Order: sequence, then structure tokens, then C-alpha cells
Amino acid sequence: MKTRKRILLTGAAGTVGQAVLKELCTIKNRYEVTVFDIKSSKTIKKFNPFREEINIVYGDIENENDLIKVCHDKDVVIHLAAIIPPLADEKPKLSYQVNVKGTEKLIRLLEQHSPKAFFLYSSSISVYGDRLNNPLITINDKLNPSEGDEYAKTKILAEDIIQSCKLDWTIFRLTAIMGGHKISKLMFHQPLKTSLEIASPEDTARAFVNAIDKQAQLSKKIFNLGGGQNCRIIYDDFLSRSFKIYGLGKLDFPPKTFAEKNFHCGYYEDGYVLDNILNFRKDTLFNYFENQKKDVSIFKKLIISIFHKPIKKYLQSQSEPLRAYINQDIKSIEHYLKSDT
Repeated sequence: MKTRKRILLTGAAGTVGQAVLKELCTIKNRYEVTVFDIKSSKTIKKFNPFREEINIVYGDIENENDLIKVCHDKDVVIHLAAIIPPLADEKPKLSYQVNVKGTEKLIRLLEQHSPKAFFLYSSSISVYGDRLNNPLITINDKLNPSEGDEYAKTKILAEDIIQSCKLDWTIFRLTAIMGGHKISKLMFHQPLKTSLEIASPEDTARAFVNAIDKQAQLSKKIFNLGGGQNCRIIYDDFLSRSFKIYGLGKLDFPPKTFAEKNFHCGYYEDGYVLDNILNFRKDTLFNYFENQKKDVSIFKKLIISIFHKPIKKYLQSQSEPLRAYINQDIKSIEHYLKSDT
């Protein structure tokens, strides 16, 4: 009988992590899966359906005594654990400790106890910074995170650590992952004319799992991971369609509600390279919006449509660019908005 590969998955309670875990468990006869995450009511609930199929180890990635429990005899490591925005930008020290130092500690322990492990890392399109004026992105483009993007900075530092480590590795720079997405103040950080290429959590998970058997083609290389031509749209169109589906009416916020610069996203011109190797793309924008429609019951849409004005008023109150403009906060205006002159 063929020995199952021993997989370590960090950040398995996140959106992509959950999708990766489900994908791994569909072919559980091939893999012995260990998940590592912080213990909380959320993670316990999310791992509960899989508890008979996986090894669950709770711990803090900042704590080497916790990490050492999962670093012995691993064949593959899928490292997704990270502090993400908006928390990453609000608490940059925490973001650095988890995203950079946590990654470094994990790698050092793996080098000692699983030196032959294949390390798969999820980076981000944010490392390329503001691409409003040149939205076509390739892997050779300069890394230039937007001002104040602490998350992107941690991803670049972590990439540097990985590229200089003794393990075999590959890095996927993930585009905007849309699925189970929650509305937050971040929606107003993105300029309406942003070129947006999304990927579903399921396609992204398929890429990571398919990568397990493609080590030779991926070894010590970085790839852009996006949904492709059928997942591209302009951000204001993306929001307009979502608002209509939820019963929120038109996207009719006042001027300066959305930022005009200093975000990220674009179209991955070379995203096909990774798909040619891993054949992971199945979902499209059509699928995304159809799934949104399924998630909104007639009753829910009716209630939202009745109260759409106060809901949109509340959303508008979360806009940091608009607040900066109204309050004439010069520093924030310079960050979010273009000069009117």
C-alpha cells in the first residue's frame, strides 16, 4: 500500500483554508492532513465536520513550542495563516509578528525536522501596489506596495525569507479571492475604476492541492494566481451588480466616498502559466453572481430593499475617504484622494 503524503495546512479556518481542507478531504486516501490554527469557538466550529478525518493541533504561530508539534516528518506544507486587512493595517506590529516572524519560525523548524518538505505559500496581488494606470500585471513587475499597506509589506518580507530558505518552495500571489466575502470599510479603499480579476476560494484551493503533485514544475518559482479572462470586471460594475442582487438599488454614493488611489488589484497577464500547470480554473464571474443570487432569499432581498436607504447610509458612514474629505483631514486626503487641481 502506498504511503499517504503528510500535509501540514496552516490557516485552515480562513476562506481559502476551508476550501483547501475540503479539497484535501475529498481525496483523503492520499493524504494525512494536519491543521494548525489558533483555538477559538470559530476554529472549533469550522474543524468539527472534519475531526474524524484530520489531525487538529491548536496553537499560536508566534510560539515555537506550539509550532514544533506540527513540524516533524511533513512532506508538504501549505502555509495560509496570516493577519489580513483591515486588521493587518490597523495592527502592523501584530501583522509583522504573525506574517513575517511566524513564517520565519515555521520555516526554521521545518528545515530542522522536515528538511525535504515542499513549502507552498500564499502571497498577494497587493505586493504590486497601485495599478490603476497600468492594470496588466506580470510576475516580473516591480514590487511596489501602496503607501500604508502593511499587509503587502509583510508578504514581501515573507517571500524574501522563503526564497532564501533551505526547503523546496513555491509562491502563489493570489488575486482578490471572492466568496463568503463580508462587506467592510475596505470596500471604499478601492477606486471604482480598478481593474478587478477575482478567483473563487474553490479554484484557489484546487491550485494548492493540485500543486502537491507538480513539485518539479513549481520548484523555487513564483506564480500569479488569478481566475483568468472570465473573472475580469471593473470594480464599479462589480459592486453595481452585487447591490442589485441584494436589493440595495443603485451604487449612488456621493463623490469622494471611494478612494481614488493607493490600493491594488489588476489583471494577471501571465496568470495562464500557473493554470497550464495545475488546471485549476473552473469558476467564472457568472458563477460568482449566480451564487450570490442563491444566497439571497426573496424575503431577505425584500427586507433589504425596504431598508436600503438606511443601510447605504450606514455603509457610507464607514467610508474613510469621505470622512477625510468632509473633515478636511489633509494627511488622509493625500492618501486616499487625487488632487482636484
